[in-house]
Amino acid sequence: MTLPVRLDVDSPAAPPRSNGELVFAEPWEGRAFGLAVAASEAGVFAWEDFRRALIARIAARPEARYYLCWFEALEQVLAVEGQVRERAALLAGRPAGHDHTMER
Repeated sequence: MTLPVRLDVDSPAAPPRSNGELVFAEPWEGRAFGLAVAASEAGVFAWEDFRRALIARIAARPEARYYLCWFEALEQVLAVEGQVRERAALLAGRPAGHDHTMER
């Protein structure tokens, strides 16, 4: 897979790797990774803004798991006027087995 964004390999923002491959300890980590890449590619935010937010999160909490910092940085760059929390609440309230369509 060729990523549309440049992933640092030697910076504080470098994702965990094993034998050069990205490593995700849990499924949600891979989903958070993909969401950030897709949102940046779609022009929702600039990758550099995300990268700076990620580095700041890691510096503030070096003991935290990498992808927890990743997710928090993603929340930060997406949090515009509470839209993320509003949409999350709307999605969380949907019944299991929904048809994946979204009405506003």
